[in-house]
Amino acid sequence: MMNKKELRQQIRIQKRAMTEAQIEEKSRVLGEKFRACPQYAAAKTIYGYLPYNQEVRTVPMLRQALLDGKQVAVPKVFGDDMKFILLPDLDAVAKGYAGIPEPIADGPEADDPHALVLMPGLVFDPRGHRIGYGGGFYDKFLSREPKHPTVALCYDFQVLPELETEEFDIPVDLVLWA
Repeated sequence: MMNKKELRQQIRIQKRAMTEAQIEEKSRVLGEKFRACPQYAAAKTIYGYLPYNQEVRTVPMLRQALLDGKQVAVPKVFGDDMKFILLPDLDAVAKGYAGIPEPIADGPEADDPHALVLMPGLVFDPRGHRIGYGGGFYDKFLSREPKHPTVALCYDFQVLPELETEEFDIPVDLVLWA
């Protein structure tokens, strides 16, 4: 079994090999799966994320959530902390922490303890264990606010049969892949 560093490296190589057309098509399928899941239907607010590099294209999903009458918030990093900022205009963003798109504004901060959190990551297993990018932002956030339902969106090659986990790793409730 590969360690986290090796797994991250292998998945990054596979993601970089994807064409834009593959990313767009898989993202479209994942958007349909996401909108059909019960967690989406129940949510008043979506804590999403803005895609970086070859990540699943979440912006069309977040636009649809706004059209469906939901609030949308995305993360913004402040030092070693991450807060979700309400984002009614998905174009009001600029490169932020590590070059990842973030809201230009520093507020208003979202405050929905039951908001559905879209979880980014590099590797997942079907039971919801994940290996993120290494910053620990989501694990820290969810340890502070544990009542959020969580859904991960990823490509099929990012799902392995089983992952070794550490005690501070918080699994996601549902992993969707295409």
